[in-house]
Amino acid sequence: MHRFFVSPDILHGGRIILGGSQAHQIRDVLRMKSGDKIIILDNTGYEYTVSLTKIERQEVIGEVIGKSKSDCEPNVQITLYQSLLAREKFELVLQKCTEVGVCRFVPVVTQRSIVRRTESVTAKKMSRWQSIITEAAEQSCRGRIPILENPLNFSDVLTGLDDFDCSLIGSAQINIPVLREIIKAGDSKIEKIALFIGPEGGFTEKEIADAGGRGIMAFSLGKRILRTETAAVIASALILYELDR
Repeated sequence: MHRFFVSPDILHGGRIILGGSQAHQIRDVLRMKSGDKIIILDNTGYEYTVSLTKIERQEVIGEVIGKSKSDCEPNVQITLYQSLLAREKFELVLQKCTEVGVCRFVPVVTQRSIVRRTESVTAKKMSRWQSIITEAAEQSCRGRIPILENPLNFSDVLTGLDDFDCSLIGSAQINIPVLREIIKAGDSKIEKIALFIGPEGGFTEKEIADAGGRGIMAFSLGKRILRTETAAVIASALILYELDR
């Protein structure tokens, strides 16, 4: 069934009313009819089976016929600190890492980022990114929409990692552990992970050193050098494959 995230306040008892782009998608894109069923998610971890009762030009009305807790959210929460990239690449990271299971995104300005100031990320761009994340969450059966934070400078990020059980930073340096080794050697009870992925040119040596000084472990993804957008998806997937329970 098709899935739609909504604000919890539009769930009035057993009745739901959808308008705007969602009504347009149901009516004009999916061409659904009365009696068809959809899944509504309130972004609290619950999903509702809804039978459509009326489809009009401005709104779609349905009745809730079932409620259950979503079982698609990972138990291990990854916050991806992704260096800002060219538009298409950054949007790909948001989309695919949402599908994989990342729970939170923090865009980061690093020394080699294409975007050099946090102020360069406009409200319009943030809105577009949020839409990409939401659509990916609906498509991949997520029970919650990953959080999108405002951009931060790399130096500011390093001061706020106390809540994580483990912090990791991708690096092309030689003679550092591969991600698999770090994960297997870590605590099996890890639940919150901070994952840092650099820009096209990678993190600078100083950034890696500064991260290490804060207890962030550098890791490699193997002998081959991956594009940064590939590294973000692969690293997230490997962590969840090994640790998610």
